[in-house]
Amino acid sequence: MSHTLGISVYPDLRPLDEIKEYIKLASKYGFKRIFSSMFSVEGSKEEVLDYFRELIEYAHEYNMEVDLDVNPGLFKRLGASEDDLSVFADIKVDVLRMDLSYGGEKDYQLVKNPYGIKIEFNSSPKIVKGLVDAGAKGDEFMVCHNFYPQRYTGLSWNSFLEKNKEMKELTNVNIGAFVSSNNPETHGVWDSKDGLPTVERLRGLPIDLQARVLLATGMVNDILIGNAYATEEELKALSEVVKDDNINTERPILKMLVETGTINLDQLKVIRLKPEICPDISETEKSVIFDFEPHMSLGDNSEWMWRSRMSRLDPDLVIEPRKYDKEYFEVGSIVMVNDNYKHYSGEVQIVKEPMENDGERNYIGRISEEEKIMLELLDDISIVKFLK
Repeated sequence: MSHTLGISVYPDLRPLDEIKEYIKLASKYGFKRIFSSMFSVEGSKEEVLDYFRELIEYAHEYNMEVDLDVNPGLFKRLGASEDDLSVFADIKVDVLRMDLSYGGEKDYQLVKNPYGIKIEFNSSPKIVKGLVDAGAKGDEFMVCHNFYPQRYTGLSWNSFLEKNKEMKELTNVNIGAFVSSNNPETHGVWDSKDGLPTVERLRGLPIDLQARVLLATGMVNDILIGNAYATEEELKALSEVVKDDNINTERPILKMLVETGTINLDQLKVIRLKPEICPDISETEKSVIFDFEPHMSLGDNSEWMWRSRMSRLDPDLVIEPRKYDKEYFEVGSIVMVNDNYKHYSGEVQIVKEPMENDGERNYIGRISEEEKIMLELLDDISIVKFLK
């Protein structure tokens, strides 16, 4: 699954010259989308259109798409309708995000506009079902979750997962969600001071971790920063998260599993972990953790661990036993089978229930407390990438 990064800009709160600098900086790190609210900008019809025409033209110079939040009130103000989007085509808008749905048939009329403007809807299984019933396919439209300025009001984790699952089961629609900058000087809608994430439990976490959690669900395509302005360090961190979406399919066993239909690459999800590594692990162990790929399950994990057997297939691999003082490996530990059990030597395991230390595994490191949410997402279709 490919992923697109986006920023949000607020023309009602900041001057255009300042926004242009942010766009230029974001483009440097591979960001491709700009989200902005069109109906929040005051002025005459001509003033609003001239403003966004200039914004869109500038964004296109940096190969970025502009996604404008619109509603029926704005349509009326600009003389647009579900069967006439010419006013938006004139300013070369790329995406219109419908703050409200017109209903299945009229929504599909929007989607089939003759100008090639992409239409994005609120992430609602009901809206997606209406579109599908009207004849729309998943690649013809997009959906995006809301962001939530008020602390404790963001989506619950389970609700987020359930909504995405329902929508993906209806059709393979492109889903977007918001993460939030932790820059103390940010701004956004409704005097937001506590960030603008989609999911409440991600509020305040490092921005790259927020993104890695969303992507680990295997259901989110686009990651947008809800508030502005994210720091350059945060923009860079997000770019590092998505820079390597490819899965190495050249390993013989994986190639065989793909060719026989045992594994569907489109269903695999990538979980990106930043482990806290034990300082005395060997160079060989480091290489297995960080350089080998893909670390993946073969579909038969026990409740005690998630295991990647692919790395043990090198017959020349030597994992010398190392002493570990604790009687048990705690939840979140990352271990590697050593040469005391030669047949499995080199196998990487992530502990999900406390496991006895029997001398057959070396302690490699652990998943930090704030990343343990990832353990909930580790399953039989997960590929793990360990990030330095």
